[in-house]
Amino acid sequence: MFMNIEKLTWMGLRIVMGFIFFWAFLDKLLGLGFTTVKEAAWINGASPTVGFLTHGTRGPFVEIFQSMAGSPLVDWLFMLGLLGTGLTLLLNRLVVVGALSGGLIMLFIYLAALPPEHNPVFDDHIVQAFVLALLALKSIKNSRNL
Repeated sequence: MFMNIEKLTWMGLRIVMGFIFFWAFLDKLLGLGFTTVKEAAWINGASPTVGFLTHGTRGPFVEIFQSMAGSPLVDWLFMLGLLGTGLTLLLNRLVVVGALSGGLIMLFIYLAALPPEHNPVFDDHIVQAFVLALLALKSIKNSRNL
């Protein structure tokens, strides 16, 4: 029975993390009104990165991240990262690749907004990066046990 609960927990964690990334992709693509209004949707010609990189960055790397705001390359990499991470986790395929790319996104967001707003050292982006690392390690372990 414990193994079933453990498997369900890992699966639930993978699906929840996958949905977080996939939803962020859909919201930025279509402007579903949660964090992105319709007028700011990528499909309507807006940049999915310009808002955060222009107004949400602070700290020692602010100039680096603000210089990336609105770059088509950065927009494409960000959106492909969100989509790829979301789909790999939801579909349970190439989980290691998706988890690593998602972890990299979380690390960059964390670095772009140093110091964290509600804690002097860590925030939820670091927690999510660790969760993604655990999902990658679990996927590697499972593939070796086949």
